[in-house]
Amino acid sequence: MKILANDGIDPIGKKILEDAGFIVDTVHIPQDELINRLNEYDAVTVRSATKLRQALIDACPNIKVIGRGGVGMDNIDVDYARSKGINVVNTPAASSHSVAELVFAHLLNGVRFLYDSNRKMPVEGNSNFGGLKKAYAAGVELQGKVLGVVGFGRIGRETAKIGLALGMKVIYSDLFEGPISLKLNFTAGVEVEVPVEQVELAEIFKQADFISLHVPFTDKPVIGKEEFDLLKDGVGLVNASRGGVIDELALVEALNSGKVSFAGIDVFDNEPTPRQEILTHPKISLTPHIGAATNEAQERIGEELANLLIEGLKK
Repeated sequence: MKILANDGIDPIGKKILEDAGFIVDTVHIPQDELINRLNEYDAVTVRSATKLRQALIDACPNIKVIGRGGVGMDNIDVDYARSKGINVVNTPAASSHSVAELVFAHLLNGVRFLYDSNRKMPVEGNSNFGGLKKAYAAGVELQGKVLGVVGFGRIGRETAKIGLALGMKVIYSDLFEGPISLKLNFTAGVEVEVPVEQVELAEIFKQADFISLHVPFTDKPVIGKEEFDLLKDGVGLVNASRGGVIDELALVEALNSGKVSFAGIDVFDNEPTPRQEILTHPKISLTPHIGAATNEAQERIGEELANLLIEGLKK
């Protein structure tokens, strides 16, 4: 059997599949060529780049398993594929901690103005050192602040754990009833149970000093023009979930007015061509959709995805 890893797979995952007797092709096939090529394979794995929609699924009846390395599957017509008897799997837990760490990279970046300092120091550091020092002198600490987590799945909970470990108070909103505490695991086998509080989304907007979003995109932004008016003045926002969860143009207005102090953005409305207003804004910390892009996460994703494919193809 042949497997197409169209958006790549970690070498560990590739080896697991090959040791199990599968042929694994990691050469990327462009989206517009897939309709003519995908039926050469028995299974396909993708990340966020490749889209598997109904027309492509219909054209490739040979496909038995679709694997998504990572969490969100909004680039796959999941229900339709399953209705055609195709097993659709993903690896929601494997990258959770890596995404959560990136959230805090943006938060720590934001509260100490590193995103702007790193732009200006190479240009003005030897001519305006004092001016830059003064400009970045009003940093704040995360300890003691309120972190609002919107969406309390695996990534949201990992994000909350890091916040708790830094001494933040964590409140969260979710469609389902969630936990009242989280267990933090430290070195030497030390475990600590720390309380968290589930609240309505509107309460997060009112109370949170910093907000991190971990929800799929639906038909409208979670934070749009009306919601920005409800936010606490000077709030910091991080979006490492999906483009469109925050209204980007409304975000620019809120940053310009001072309603939002800074934003950390890893995902964008128009990937792979984000808006210039976002890319050039002096109060936005930017990364190119790399939440799961750590060596450790990719190894876990590759291993889990390989085992899911083997299970699906050998049924």
